[in-house]
Amino acid sequence: MDIPVTPLPFRAPGTDGTGRHGYPPAPAPLPVPVMDNHTHLDFPGAEPTVGIKAALDAAEAVGVRGAVQVGCDLKSSRFTVQAVDLDPRLLGAVAIHPNDAPEYAARGELEDALTEIEALASHPRIRAIGETGLDFFRTEGEGLAHQRYSFRRHIDIAKRLGLTLQIHDRDAHDDVVQVLREEGAPERVVFHCFSGGEELARTCNQEGWYMSFAGTLTFKNASDLRSALAIAVPERILVETDAPFLTPHPHRGRPNASYMVPYTVRAMADLTGAELSALCAQIAGNTVQAYGSWD
Repeated sequence: MDIPVTPLPFRAPGTDGTGRHGYPPAPAPLPVPVMDNHTHLDFPGAEPTVGIKAALDAAEAVGVRGAVQVGCDLKSSRFTVQAVDLDPRLLGAVAIHPNDAPEYAARGELEDALTEIEALASHPRIRAIGETGLDFFRTEGEGLAHQRYSFRRHIDIAKRLGLTLQIHDRDAHDDVVQVLREEGAPERVVFHCFSGGEELARTCNQEGWYMSFAGTLTFKNASDLRSALAIAVPERILVETDAPFLTPHPHRGRPNASYMVPYTVRAMADLTGAELSALCAQIAGNTVQAYGSWD
């Protein structure tokens, strides 16, 4: 069974076009395979759509040998549990996104949703609780109280189940760190789509938290991210797409997918001066440390 949910990265010659809305060309393969530790296969970014296997085949062809499929609400978390059973190249994460938590709370459904998230997380290939955290960009007012409550509950679930915690942190660095310290962080914490500067990077270095860099690192206005990467402990660096969003330069604005990871990894090597093969091996090892084996 191959669920038709994922955008097709490659189209037949003569049909791919060169328009801004089409999928970018495949990059050169990486010399050592890595994993995309945050993607949304259930968020199609372009037509036509293909199945999970085809999307992962396209990624594997360029040296991305696995991915973490991430749930953001009950629907996508249920999908994630189904997806990880279909292809051994997938692990999963499940959660109620911080921007969705106030909506569940307004309907009186947040407690039941969190109970189901914990039940879904019992699947052996669900390795993380996430994405959860705080978002001060899209949520304000009393919704923030629901975000904080939901975040604390997700931390508790991750700790009790021994799972990694995937953080969504948008314009909320200090508050996210404060909540983690107040609650006591799980053993493994990943700042998904790391968006901080040197200060947050130093905190992550100190606490042993992982920093996952996405295509945003390649954007022209991302000097803070590049400064953070420069001081990040190599053992705490991960890579992701957050597909179908955040497509790296030079294809920003077009749909993203796991096969685009090599663009970001090469940018990381250029920025840090690391030898590409060594960096890939470091990222792959870090990802296994963060989520466990794909095998």
